[in-house]
Amino acid sequence: MKIDLIERVRREGNPLIEGTKVTWVWRSRLRGRPRGARAPQLIGDFNVWGHDRPIELKQTAPQIWTTALDFPLDAYIEYAFVRKGEYVADPLSSRRVPNGLGAANYFFSMPEATFTTSIKPIKGFPRGEVTRHVIMADMIASGKRTVHLFRPPVAEPCPLLIVFDGEDYLKRVHLSHIVDNLIGLGKMRPVAMALIENGSSARIAELACSETMLFFLLNHVLPLAQAELNLTTPGDWGLLGASLGGLMALYSALRFPEIFGRVLSQSGAFTMSGRDTLVFDLTRAHYNPTVKIWLDVGRFEPLLEANQRLAEVLRANDYDVTTREYNGAHNWTSWRNEVEHGLRALYSGVAHGLE
Repeated sequence: MKIDLIERVRREGNPLIEGTKVTWVWRSRLRGRPRGARAPQLIGDFNVWGHDRPIELKQTAPQIWTTALDFPLDAYIEYAFVRKGEYVADPLSSRRVPNGLGAANYFFSMPEATFTTSIKPIKGFPRGEVTRHVIMADMIASGKRTVHLFRPPVAEPCPLLIVFDGEDYLKRVHLSHIVDNLIGLGKMRPVAMALIENGSSARIAELACSETMLFFLLNHVLPLAQAELNLTTPGDWGLLGASLGGLMALYSALRFPEIFGRVLSQSGAFTMSGRDTLVFDLTRAHYNPTVKIWLDVGRFEPLLEANQRLAEVLRANDYDVTTREYNGAHNWTSWRNEVEHGLRALYSGVAHGLE
């Protein structure tokens, strides 16, 4: 049984998947080299990366440890092995993905998991143009910030979509390709985009309901976009962001609904350290049902409950809000897979005026 298990996991990769059951395998000796007397511990999306409550593997045969969990058939999950708080490589898996924090997680997908096909350019469709700009401003960390502008392949004026963590949305999500494809397929209206880089050490301060970032947006980013892009008048302009970027997207729209009439928040960080953020109070205080809001969030992340509560508060104050929950967690793969649903809902329309 030991040999069969190891041969199978070498062939299929770690973990092994049978129906809804997922089994991780660890071998203490591989190719004659010792790998420690005991197996490392397991953390991941399923226990909210709880270093304080890792999952112990049990020895099931000499040198073999295993543990098993059940997952929905369409789930996408990331995980890691740890020993004494340090990440340990999984020698039985080659499936790794950057975690956005300078390291990489291992991952697996269940048999019925689906992934967007929109990240690759569709042959024959016109492509938009992305240009890079540097804005100098004292109010921003380091005194300058890179902003990428996306010009869609159409002649008529388009609404503007502001994107926080813009470099990640370009490189990890392939957002420009997704938008090009959805426009070409007639599944969304053409939009122009201003994608702001927020990856500095000041990211938390800039995106946690920051008035400084908001006024940098209003006084610097919007004038740049208006000068370089063919835009409609403000009102149906939108904001997009993930995690803290999702929080800042909703905050900006609640503060200036006459400019931003669309919000796409992915896994919005609406609570921090167990406390609700200002968007709850703004939702109760500012009645503006013209703002259309899309909230998506994974069922395996701690922000699920805050997103659900905020959606209830938004609806109680007559905001137009749509929610979507999926069997994933707090990572760029899930956000890449989900973003097109929000884009289509907020900017539904047909392709026209393609150059």
